[in-house]
Amino acid sequence: MRLVTLMLLLLAVCLPAADPPRIWDDEALKDWATPVAALGVRPGHYSAAEYYAIPGDNLKTYPVYHPNREPKGYWEWLQKQRPEPLVDASKIRSARDWAAAGQRAFEDLDNVFFRTDDPKLIARARDPEAFKDVFLLPDGSIIGNRWVVTEKGVVLGERECALCHVQFTPSGTVAFGGPAGVEPAGATDRNPAGVNLVPLAYTRFFPGDNFLVALWRSYTVPWNPDPRVEALKEKMTHPPGALFVGDPGTFARFHGSPWAQTKVPDLRGIRYSRYIDASGTHRMRGAEDLARYAAFVNGADPMTFGDHQILTPAQRKIRLRYADEVLYAIGMYLMSLDAPKNPNPAPDARSAAGQKVFQREGCISCHVPPDYTSGKLTLAQGYNPPADHPNADDIVRLSVGTDPELAMRTRKGTGFYKIPTLRGVWTRTRLLHDGSVASLEEMFDPARVQPDHVPGGWKGPAGDRRGIPGHPFGLKLTPEEKAALLAFLRTL
Repeated sequence: MRLVTLMLLLLAVCLPAADPPRIWDDEALKDWATPVAALGVRPGHYSAAEYYAIPGDNLKTYPVYHPNREPKGYWEWLQKQRPEPLVDASKIRSARDWAAAGQRAFEDLDNVFFRTDDPKLIARARDPEAFKDVFLLPDGSIIGNRWVVTEKGVVLGERECALCHVQFTPSGTVAFGGPAGVEPAGATDRNPAGVNLVPLAYTRFFPGDNFLVALWRSYTVPWNPDPRVEALKEKMTHPPGALFVGDPGTFARFHGSPWAQTKVPDLRGIRYSRYIDASGTHRMRGAEDLARYAAFVNGADPMTFGDHQILTPAQRKIRLRYADEVLYAIGMYLMSLDAPKNPNPAPDARSAAGQKVFQREGCISCHVPPDYTSGKLTLAQGYNPPADHPNADDIVRLSVGTDPELAMRTRKGTGFYKIPTLRGVWTRTRLLHDGSVASLEEMFDPARVQPDHVPGGWKGPAGDRRGIPGHPFGLKLTPEEKAALLAFLRTL
């Protein structure tokens, strides 16, 4: 599969580029989403006519610098700029051009719901005192906020894709698209102090709701209510940080739950997948599906599940869409990414011994070389899909016993967990779908299943000690076998 993918990408580079495909396509949407296990129906979606009824956003953004590191005359220069496209399709001639444009779009795209012209917030974003604990890139710019030049002037915004999909490196740089996890020491904030645009975005995404009701609406499951989620409608039961981001490498996604968070995935290898999201909520058939998913999570989600309507009638309309060329470019960029090779692999003899352990233990049944995934779906505990399930060809009728909360009791509850690729696993500091495990060593430590274990990754909103269930494979290896296996995995 990997060889075929590479051949297709190389062939595409040699062909003249066409206009971007129509991303929101009714025919492609018909079998895109995986049915919700508890309901037996696919989540709803807007029609193409509804989607294209509003104009597509395509605006170039600019860095926000620490005021003392800002290039001389930068702010004055910025005021003189006119709106420019983030992706200029007229300049694209090849698949390579699409991927290059997609890298810029992935790294610089802002979330329209976060844009503000509030003079107090803009002033705060230019106040050196607000940058005390903010992580700075080598050029003095920050990861979070961006300046956006609109027809009405310069406004403050916030990165979209790259705000979460970023890996910090020991050298002080970042790898956009890499897995989230360990934060840099001493500078963990991504935006200046006092510049919190999240409440503003929520009021725009959920008009008519206060923040608590909007938070509740993000996670409520009307066909299987969770009392912990239902309580959020009345009061904040835990600190916001624990509910939204309980760990640097995890996040409580819309349709998920603060009690069933998911890790921010490594996108450098998404091309080896057949599905998107930990619970395989949508098919991944190529760049168009990745683009479609970006559209879906950024305003094209009606939050409809059979007879269950999560949004109010006033909220159930598309208020934002990005231009097709922006989304397609991002999809092409992500399809071009691959996991980096370990610059310091173990000696060949040690990794070869580990490869034999990998094969002997049956790991290759799911993590099939050379992609080190079959791309298929395993069962969450408690789910028995019908024989005529529309995704039947991709279902492995086996559960590895990991926590079923996300896949069975949330709106992302397909009843499945997808088999991830192990390519690049040596770079990841959060493992399993919920990011509970923080290292390969912890993954293969039999003590992790004990109730007094302290997870190295996500611990839950209360920070509890708890066992990390599931994936028993490799827990009975001898120390020598375990060391060899880890050496092999770190070559992938």
